Amino acid sequence: MAVADSKYRFVYTDVGSYGKDCDSSVFKRSSLWKPIENDEQQLPEAKSLPGIDSPKLPYFFIGDEAFGLHKHLLRPFGGTHLTVDKRIFNYRLSRARRFVECSFGILTNKWRIFHRPINVQPEFAVKIVNACIVLHNFVLERDGYNDLDTMSITGLSDISDESNVRGGLTPNNIRNTLCKYLVSDVGSLPWLMSKI
Repeated sequence: MAVADSKYRFVYTDVGSYGKDCDSSVFKRSSLWKPIENDEQQLPEAKSLPGIDSPKLPYFFIGDEAFGLHKHLLRPFGGTHLTVDKRIFNYRLSRARRFVECSFGILTNKWRIFHRPINVQPEFAVKIVNACIVLHNFVLERDGYNDLDTMSITGLSDISDESNVRGGLTPNNIRNTLCKYLVSDVGSLPWLMSKI
């Protein structure tokens, strides 16, 4: 489980869970989630969306369909028969989520040990992964990244599990407000309709 920034650096990782565990459960057991859930995590102050009058929205992390909705954790709208607004929201959320996906792609392409099973004790495998993450961030800070490294992710698969607890009204309102913003004159992108 990882959080990455827009420069493909890992800013938080939780290494050591089994691949069969669903992402949402791993995240809820992580040292990052508990302070967020208890409003103890030092997140930036909520802000209004730029260019329009909107309620202040909290800062949030972005997850895929495996995650539960929370005011500090947004996920795409589920289902197949979505409105155009919801498809646009999902597309934009997916583009933002690509940073963490590409971070894993760069990591696995740079450190080839991830192209095969690591045949060591689990505790030692955790140390290897953590060392590679530190080296990944160091190399990115020193050398930058190669665009080709961000195009593919080798050896990783998405685990989707819909057996998670959904958020309440507040997270839905946050997601709906952001959805409306992304299709407004201020938040929309002129080329986007060709991608949906």
